[in-house]
Amino acid sequence: MAERIDGKAAAADLRGRIAEETRVLKEKTGVTPGLAVILVGDDPASRVYVQNKKRGCEEVGFYSRSFHLPADTGMEALLDLIRTLNGDEAIHGILVQLPLPAHLDEKTVTEAIAPEKDVDAFTYANVGRIVSGDFDLVPCTPAGIMALLSIYGVSPDGKHAVVVGRSNIVGKPMALLLLHQNATVTICHSHTKNLKEICREADILVAAVGKPRFITRDMVKEGAVVIDVGINRTETGLVGDVDYEGVEPLASKITPVPGGVGPMTITMLLQNTLTAAKRAAEREKP
Repeated sequence: MAERIDGKAAAADLRGRIAEETRVLKEKTGVTPGLAVILVGDDPASRVYVQNKKRGCEEVGFYSRSFHLPADTGMEALLDLIRTLNGDEAIHGILVQLPLPAHLDEKTVTEAIAPEKDVDAFTYANVGRIVSGDFDLVPCTPAGIMALLSIYGVSPDGKHAVVVGRSNIVGKPMALLLLHQNATVTICHSHTKNLKEICREADILVAAVGKPRFITRDMVKEGAVVIDVGINRTETGLVGDVDYEGVEPLASKITPVPGGVGPMTITMLLQNTLTAAKRAAEREKP
Protein backbone atom coordinates (compact mmCIF):
# COMPACT_ATOMS: atom_id res chain seq x y z
CA MET A 1 0.00 0.00 0.00
CA ALA A 2 1.56 3.28 -1.14
CA GLU A 3 2.05 6.30 1.08
CA ARG A 4 -0.26 9.05 -0.13
CA ILE A 5 1.60 12.29 -0.88
CA ASP A 6 -0.62 15.01 0.54
CA GLY A 7 -0.06 18.10 -1.60
CA LYS A 8 -2.75 20.06 0.20
CA ALA A 9 -1.04 19.68 3.59
CA ALA A 10 2.40 20.36 2.11
CA ALA A 11 1.13 23.51 0.37
CA ALA A 12 -0.45 24.79 3.59
CA ASP A 13 2.82 24.31 5.47
CA LEU A 14 4.84 26.05 2.75
CA ARG A 15 2.41 28.97 2.62
CA GLY A 16 2.88 29.41 6.36
CA ARG A 17 6.63 29.66 5.81
CA ILE A 18 6.17 32.08 2.89
CA ALA A 19 3.94 34.28 5.06
CA GLU A 20 6.58 34.36 7.80
CA GLU A 21 9.39 35.17 5.34
CA THR A 22 7.21 37.91 3.87
CA ARG A 23 6.66 39.42 7.32
CA VAL A 24 10.41 39.43 7.97
CA LEU A 25 11.16 40.94 4.55
CA LYS A 26 8.69 43.76 5.18
CA GLU A 27 10.20 44.49 8.60
CA LYS A 28 13.81 44.47 7.41
CA THR A 29 13.49 46.19 4.02
CA GLY A 30 10.01 47.70 3.76
CA VAL A 31 9.44 45.61 0.62
CA THR A 32 6.08 43.86 0.18
CA PRO A 33 6.12 41.18 -2.53
CA GLY A 34 3.83 42.26 -5.35
CA LEU A 35 2.20 40.05 -7.99
CA ALA A 36 0.32 41.24 -11.09
CA VAL A 37 -1.92 38.77 -12.92
CA ILE A 38 -3.25 39.53 -16.40
CA LEU A 39 -6.28 37.70 -17.77
CA VAL A 40 -7.42 38.29 -21.35
CA GLY A 41 -10.93 37.08 -22.15
CA ASP A 42 -13.46 35.07 -20.16
CA ASP A 43 -12.18 31.49 -20.08
CA PRO A 44 -13.97 30.02 -17.03
CA ALA A 45 -11.05 27.86 -15.86
CA SER A 46 -8.63 30.76 -16.19
CA ARG A 47 -10.93 33.00 -14.14
CA VAL A 48 -10.93 30.40 -11.35
CA TYR A 49 -7.13 30.17 -11.45
CA VAL A 50 -6.76 33.95 -11.27
CA GLN A 51 -9.13 34.14 -8.31
CA ASN A 52 -7.19 31.40 -6.52
CA LYS A 53 -3.94 33.28 -7.10
CA LYS A 54 -5.47 36.44 -5.65
CA ARG A 55 -6.60 34.54 -2.56
CA GLY A 56 -3.14 33.00 -2.22
CA CYS A 57 -1.55 36.47 -2.24
CA GLU A 58 -3.91 37.66 0.49
CA GLU A 59 -3.14 34.58 2.58
CA VAL A 60 0.63 35.21 2.66
CA GLY A 61 0.54 39.01 2.88
CA PHE A 62 1.44 39.94 -0.69
CA TYR A 63 0.32 43.00 -2.63
CA SER A 64 -1.59 41.88 -5.72
CA ARG A 65 -3.19 43.46 -8.78
CA SER A 66 -5.47 41.76 -11.29
CA PHE A 67 -6.05 43.02 -14.82
CA HIS A 68 -9.05 41.51 -16.63
CA LEU A 69 -8.88 42.60 -20.26
CA PRO A 70 -11.51 42.06 -22.98
CA ALA A 71 -11.03 39.09 -25.31
CA ASP A 72 -10.50 41.45 -28.27
CA THR A 73 -7.59 43.30 -26.61
CA GLY A 74 -4.90 44.01 -29.19
CA MET A 75 -1.28 42.93 -28.96
CA GLU A 76 0.11 46.44 -28.53
CA ALA A 77 -2.30 47.25 -25.68
CA LEU A 78 -1.28 44.06 -23.86
CA LEU A 79 2.42 44.72 -24.43
CA ASP A 80 2.00 48.31 -23.17
CA LEU A 81 0.50 46.98 -19.94
CA ILE A 82 3.37 44.53 -19.48
CA ARG A 83 5.94 47.28 -20.10
CA THR A 84 4.25 49.45 -17.48
CA LEU A 85 4.34 46.61 -14.95
CA ASN A 86 7.99 45.91 -15.80
CA GLY A 87 8.76 49.43 -14.61
CA ASP A 88 6.51 49.31 -11.51
CA GLU A 89 8.71 48.91 -8.43
CA ALA A 90 5.75 47.64 -6.38
CA ILE A 91 5.36 44.65 -8.72
CA HIS A 92 7.92 41.83 -8.44
CA GLY A 93 6.09 39.16 -10.39
CA ILE A 94 4.07 39.35 -13.62
CA LEU A 95 1.91 36.47 -14.77
CA VAL A 96 -0.11 36.39 -17.99
CA GLN A 97 -2.75 33.69 -17.66
CA LEU A 98 -2.61 31.19 -20.52
CA PRO A 99 -4.09 30.30 -22.92
CA LEU A 100 -4.47 33.64 -24.66
CA PRO A 101 -7.06 34.36 -27.37
CA ALA A 102 -5.90 33.08 -30.77
CA HIS A 103 -5.04 36.52 -32.18
CA LEU A 104 -2.38 37.10 -29.49
CA ASP A 105 1.06 35.52 -29.88
CA GLU A 106 2.01 33.81 -26.60
CA LYS A 107 5.76 33.80 -27.32
CA THR A 108 5.84 37.55 -27.97
CA VAL A 109 3.79 38.23 -24.85
CA THR A 110 5.92 35.99 -22.65
CA GLU A 111 9.17 37.49 -23.92
CA ALA A 112 7.90 41.00 -23.09
CA ILE A 113 7.99 40.19 -19.37
CA ALA A 114 11.21 41.26 -17.63
CA PRO A 115 13.07 38.01 -16.75
CA GLU A 116 13.46 39.08 -13.11
CA LYS A 117 9.65 39.41 -12.88
CA ASP A 118 8.88 36.25 -14.87
CA VAL A 119 7.46 34.19 -11.99
CA ASP A 120 6.21 31.50 -14.40
CA ALA A 121 9.84 31.12 -15.59
CA PHE A 122 8.74 30.89 -19.23
CA THR A 123 11.04 33.51 -20.79
CA TYR A 124 13.99 32.26 -22.81
CA ALA A 125 16.36 33.88 -20.32
CA ASN A 126 14.93 31.89 -17.42
CA VAL A 127 14.69 28.69 -19.45
CA GLY A 128 18.38 29.07 -20.26
CA ARG A 129 19.23 29.56 -16.60
CA ILE A 130 17.35 26.37 -15.72
CA VAL A 131 19.29 24.46 -18.37
CA SER A 132 22.59 25.75 -16.95
CA GLY A 133 21.58 25.06 -13.34
CA ASP A 134 22.02 28.70 -12.28
CA PHE A 135 18.43 29.75 -11.58
CA ASP A 136 16.21 31.51 -9.07
CA LEU A 137 12.81 31.13 -10.75
CA VAL A 138 11.40 27.76 -11.81
CA PRO A 139 8.15 26.75 -13.56
CA CYS A 140 5.66 26.27 -10.78
CA THR A 141 4.43 22.72 -11.32
CA PRO A 142 7.92 21.12 -11.61
CA ALA A 143 9.06 23.22 -8.63
CA GLY A 144 6.10 21.93 -6.63
CA ILE A 145 6.94 18.34 -7.52
CA MET A 146 10.55 18.77 -6.41
CA ALA A 147 9.31 20.27 -3.13
CA LEU A 148 7.00 17.29 -2.57
CA LEU A 149 9.82 14.83 -3.22
CA SER A 150 11.97 16.64 -0.67
CA ILE A 151 9.19 16.83 1.94
CA TYR A 152 8.50 13.11 1.60
CA GLY A 153 12.16 12.13 1.80
CA VAL A 154 12.61 11.07 -1.82
CA SER A 155 16.11 11.87 -3.08
CA PRO A 156 16.49 11.75 -6.88
CA ASP A 157 20.25 11.17 -6.46
CA GLY A 158 21.21 8.04 -8.38
CA LYS A 159 17.60 7.15 -9.17
CA HIS A 160 16.18 6.46 -12.61
CA ALA A 161 13.49 9.07 -13.22
CA VAL A 162 11.10 8.72 -16.15
CA VAL A 163 9.09 11.77 -17.22
CA VAL A 164 6.17 10.98 -19.53
CA GLY A 165 5.48 14.22 -21.39
CA ARG A 166 7.76 16.81 -22.97
CA SER A 167 5.89 20.11 -22.65
CA ASN A 168 7.82 23.32 -22.04
CA ILE A 169 5.71 23.96 -18.94
CA VAL A 170 6.14 20.62 -17.16
CA GLY A 171 7.99 17.82 -18.94
CA LYS A 172 11.21 19.51 -20.03
CA PRO A 173 11.85 21.59 -16.88
CA MET A 174 10.88 18.60 -14.74
CA ALA A 175 13.56 16.51 -16.41
CA LEU A 176 16.15 19.25 -15.92
CA LEU A 177 15.37 19.71 -12.23
CA LEU A 178 15.67 15.97 -11.65
CA LEU A 179 18.94 15.94 -13.59
CA HIS A 180 20.31 18.77 -11.45
CA GLN A 181 19.67 16.54 -8.43
CA ASN A 182 21.69 13.72 -9.99
CA ALA A 183 18.89 11.52 -11.28
CA THR A 184 19.34 9.59 -14.51
CA VAL A 185 16.46 10.93 -16.57
CA THR A 186 14.48 9.49 -19.47
CA ILE A 187 11.90 11.66 -21.23
CA CYS A 188 9.10 9.76 -22.96
CA HIS A 189 6.50 11.09 -25.40
CA SER A 190 4.06 10.09 -28.12
CA HIS A 191 6.83 8.75 -30.38
CA THR A 192 8.57 6.67 -27.70
CA LYS A 193 8.85 3.00 -28.52
CA ASN A 194 8.52 0.42 -25.72
CA LEU A 195 6.92 3.01 -23.43
CA LYS A 196 5.58 0.41 -21.04
CA GLU A 197 8.99 -1.22 -20.58
CA ILE A 198 10.74 2.13 -20.02
CA CYS A 199 8.18 3.24 -17.44
CA ARG A 200 8.61 -0.05 -15.59
CA GLU A 201 12.28 0.81 -15.06
CA ALA A 202 11.48 4.05 -13.23
CA ASP A 203 12.28 4.61 -9.57
CA ILE A 204 10.48 7.96 -9.93
CA LEU A 205 7.72 8.13 -12.53
CA VAL A 206 6.22 11.51 -13.46
CA ALA A 207 3.08 11.40 -15.60
CA ALA A 208 2.31 14.64 -17.49
CA VAL A 209 0.52 13.64 -20.68
CA GLY A 210 -3.01 14.98 -20.17
CA LYS A 211 -4.69 11.62 -20.81
CA PRO A 212 -7.02 10.14 -18.19
CA ARG A 213 -5.62 7.06 -16.39
CA PHE A 214 -2.92 6.66 -19.06
CA ILE A 215 -0.38 5.10 -16.67
CA THR A 216 -1.64 1.65 -15.69
CA ARG A 217 -0.47 -0.94 -13.19
CA ASP A 218 1.55 -2.88 -15.79
CA MET A 219 3.64 0.25 -16.47
CA VAL A 220 4.87 0.67 -12.88
CA LYS A 221 7.49 -1.33 -11.04
CA GLU A 222 6.98 -2.30 -7.44
CA GLY A 223 8.19 0.38 -5.02
CA ALA A 224 8.23 3.23 -7.54
CA VAL A 225 7.38 6.80 -6.52
CA VAL A 226 4.55 7.90 -8.82
CA ILE A 227 3.83 11.60 -9.43
CA ASP A 228 0.60 12.40 -11.28
CA VAL A 229 0.50 15.85 -12.89
CA GLY A 230 -2.70 15.27 -14.86
CA ILE A 231 -6.03 16.96 -14.16
CA ASN A 232 -8.64 15.51 -16.51
CA ARG A 233 -12.38 16.16 -16.32
CA THR A 234 -14.42 13.03 -16.98
CA GLU A 235 -18.04 12.03 -16.49
CA THR A 236 -17.08 10.55 -13.13
CA GLY A 237 -15.19 13.66 -11.99
CA LEU A 238 -11.54 14.75 -11.90
CA VAL A 239 -8.96 12.04 -12.57
CA GLY A 240 -5.24 12.09 -13.17
CA ASP A 241 -2.97 10.65 -15.83
CA VAL A 242 -2.44 7.63 -13.54
CA ASP A 243 -4.91 4.84 -12.86
CA TYR A 244 -4.71 5.50 -9.12
CA GLU A 245 -6.67 2.47 -7.95
CA GLY A 246 -4.59 0.10 -10.08
CA VAL A 247 -1.18 1.64 -9.37
CA GLU A 248 -1.53 2.60 -5.70
CA PRO A 249 -1.06 -0.93 -4.27
CA LEU A 250 2.21 -1.29 -6.21
CA ALA A 251 3.86 2.10 -5.64
CA SER A 252 5.79 3.14 -2.53
CA LYS A 253 4.49 6.73 -2.72
CA ILE A 254 1.87 8.30 -4.97
CA THR A 255 0.13 11.64 -5.49
CA PRO A 256 -3.68 11.62 -5.67
CA VAL A 257 -5.83 13.72 -8.02
CA PRO A 258 -7.12 16.04 -6.77
CA GLY A 259 -5.02 16.97 -3.73
CA GLY A 260 -1.56 16.03 -4.94
CA VAL A 261 0.52 18.19 -7.27
CA GLY A 262 -2.26 20.73 -7.92
CA PRO A 263 -2.20 22.59 -4.58
CA MET A 264 1.57 23.05 -4.90
CA THR A 265 1.46 24.94 -8.19
CA ILE A 266 0.05 28.24 -6.93
CA THR A 267 2.12 27.88 -3.75
CA MET A 268 5.30 27.77 -5.85
CA LEU A 269 4.08 30.83 -7.77
CA LEU A 270 3.99 32.60 -4.41
CA GLN A 271 7.47 31.26 -3.62
CA ASN A 272 8.80 32.58 -6.94
CA THR A 273 7.24 35.99 -6.25
CA LEU A 274 8.84 36.10 -2.82
CA THR A 275 12.20 35.14 -4.35
CA ALA A 276 11.84 37.91 -6.96
CA ALA A 277 11.00 40.44 -4.22
CA LYS A 278 14.06 39.41 -2.21
CA ARG A 279 16.28 39.84 -5.26
CA ALA A 280 14.77 43.28 -5.89
CA ALA A 281 15.41 44.28 -2.29
CA GLU A 282 19.05 43.17 -2.64
CA ARG A 283 19.47 45.25 -5.82
CA GLU A 284 18.07 48.30 -4.04
CA LYS A 285 20.61 48.16 -1.20
CA PRO A 286 22.96 51.17 -1.23
